[in-house]
Amino acid sequence: MDGKRLEKVNKLIQKELGDIFQKELKPAVPMLMITVTHVRVTSDLGYANVYLSVFGVDDKKKVVEEVNQNAKAIRGLLGNRVRHQMRVVPELRFFEDDSLDYIENIDNLLHPEK
Repeated sequence: MDGKRLEKVNKLIQKELGDIFQKELKPAVPMLMITVTHVRVTSDLGYANVYLSVFGVDDKKKVVEEVNQNAKAIRGLLGNRVRHQMRVVPELRFFEDDSLDYIENIDNLLHPEK
């Protein structure tokens, strides 16, 4: 598939999933914040690897596991939003994006006096 088209699909899914997490799933757990940091869709549009940053909870892996358990319902919400732009909604697989934790760790190592 064309690289520009695939990038547009990645951005569309990232935007819509971010909106779903903020508006539709946020009221269920008000202290929890989930941000979609990156989406990678396979070239056949069969799967989308979604990377999440989780804030407001200590056990981030558990939150990502729960999101993965509800992936079909989230895919249904996504399908309702993008049904006019895409014929097939990819199967969603969620992963924890720990890049912010890594950056914070590097910053703490470089500036220990904080």
